Amino acid sequence: RREPLALINLKKKHEETGEEELASRLDHCKAKATRHIFLIRHSQYNLDGRADKDRTLTPLGREQAELTGRRLASLGLKFDQIIHSSMTRATETTEIISKHLPGVKKISTDLLREGAPIEPDPPVSHWKPEAVQYYEDGARIEAAFRNFIHRADAKQEEDSYEIFVCHANVIRALQFPPEGWLRLSLNNGSITHLVIRPNGRVALRTLGDTGFMPPDKITRT
Repeated sequence: RREPLALINLKKKHEETGEEELASRLDHCKAKATRHIFLIRHSQYNLDGRADKDRTLTPLGREQAELTGRRLASLGLKFDQIIHSSMTRATETTEIISKHLPGVKKISTDLLREGAPIEPDPPVSHWKPEAVQYYEDGARIEAAFRNFIHRADAKQEEDSYEIFVCHANVIRALQFPPEGWLRLSLNNGSITHLVIRPNGRVALRTLGDTGFMPPDKITRT
């Protein structure tokens, strides 16, 4: 609901309001800037941890985060913010990446936590969450995308560059149709780059890029 026409209450338009005024109001609601979204999957973590606080990054995972941070810094972009999942592995990944991007504010959110977005098609035999988990997680992840992935606000004058550190299931839920999300695989510390134009059109520049990592540092756990 960010199309200019959706932002104007046409019912309140007076009869004497002409097409010229309507065009002016529409123009005022049009986005002018492009948003660049960088979706980062957290680095490798301890799979044996029973609770989230125990699922900390492995030594290799910390190396991966360093490499991702250096790669982002090397792009020479003025990043506006880093929004990250509140889970331990995403928070730790963010802390390491942020060392390479001094001054960029960090924001934690529960919306980006890992989950099961939708029942996969075709189904898989090794992983079958309770049906209720799809409803709970799917609604939350959908809320995250509605909240964060959209065209720029009409007040935004310059292009923006934002980093989101989260989880594979959240990132790969972008696929259309959505039930095919498990057909995608994302490496730890990978970079997915979305571009959202002022007219709302979205382009995928890169998906799960880890070409900046040595082969022996690449994992998908």
